[in-house]
Amino acid sequence: MTARIDHIVTSGTFSLDGGTWDVDNNVWIVGDDEEAIVIDAAHDADAIAEAVGGRRLLAIVSTHGHDDHIDAAPALKARTGAPVLLHPDDMMLWKQKHPDTSPDGELSDGQVISVAGVDLTVLHTPGHSPGAVCLYAPDLGTVFSGDTLFNGGPGATGRSYSDFPTIIESIRERLLTLPPETEVRTGHGPSTTIGAEAPHLDEWIARGH
Repeated sequence: MTARIDHIVTSGTFSLDGGTWDVDNNVWIVGDDEEAIVIDAAHDADAIAEAVGGRRLLAIVSTHGHDDHIDAAPALKARTGAPVLLHPDDMMLWKQKHPDTSPDGELSDGQVISVAGVDLTVLHTPGHSPGAVCLYAPDLGTVFSGDTLFNGGPGATGRSYSDFPTIIESIRERLLTLPPETEVRTGHGPSTTIGAEAPHLDEWIARGH
């Protein structure tokens, strides 16, 4: 059975630093007809569980700890038994949303998560948050970038725990070095490719966001 990428969009809010914003999130499901992983359990555990269907859910992988990417994770774990994984540098963000629970495992740079015969390598890409990660799946020609890289530039760095020079370094060193045809599947909005974004790095640095 060949691995595939399924995609749903869920809607909710993002809250940090005393503000709340309405957001639509991309939820990515990688797997085949037997097993899958979820990348970012955002907003709606029921909708995500429906998209997973009868497949065995191996893991709920969090690209970072902002509440719009993890708010449905405990409920999805309760439904499926799948462990929730997060980079430890974002634990303070997790605890803001889920003070009485913790993730089940830690993500680390270079870690490999295997599902349906394909490997996804964890790339630690701090900047949007200290523990932000991307997941690179060369066999699928894609990188799941969370909120590190979007169609049109870097993720936001204007709030707590974020840093613009750090996200630029992460993008330059960890993402723009990937093959240009690599599809970038983002945490919000449309996908792009490494080749489409790479020429604009200097523009992003000049504008400062």
